[in-house]
Amino acid sequence: MQRTGILGALNQEYRERLMSLAREVSFDVDERIFEEGGEADHFWIIHSGSVALDVRVPGRRPAVVEMLRPGQLLGWSWFVPPHRWHLGAEAGSPVRAWEFDAAVVREMCERDPELRNELCSYVSGVLARRLRAARVRLLDLYAPHGAGEVP
Repeated sequence: MQRTGILGALNQEYRERLMSLAREVSFDVDERIFEEGGEADHFWIIHSGSVALDVRVPGRRPAVVEMLRPGQLLGWSWFVPPHRWHLGAEAGSPVRAWEFDAAVVREMCERDPELRNELCSYVSGVLARRLRAARVRLLDLYAPHGAGEVP
């Protein structure tokens, strides 16, 4: 089992508890995994392959803002109310992943505040990195040349 990303961030007890809920799934290349605005009722840890995160841009094709690789968490919106996807996701190659039922994990967090705190810390870091990546990518695509650097 790969111990990078969220699996590397959790202590052994929490990692084992989380993985006891995992179900292995696969996605074909170009398969939509979720759509921006949809219900965030699952999340995944990528085991193999790549997933493109994208954002809708009015009048244009969705803009890819980040590519996720093995070991990375796919989906953070399941953890933050109102549990709606903030981005879309599409398999960039054949993907194998561990899938988790978000409601079950949130319930487990309610019973164990330490687990909730560890997941909150990890997910908030993911959220911050993805927000920055989306901002940089959208500026790269749509800002006038020389519009400035992202601080």
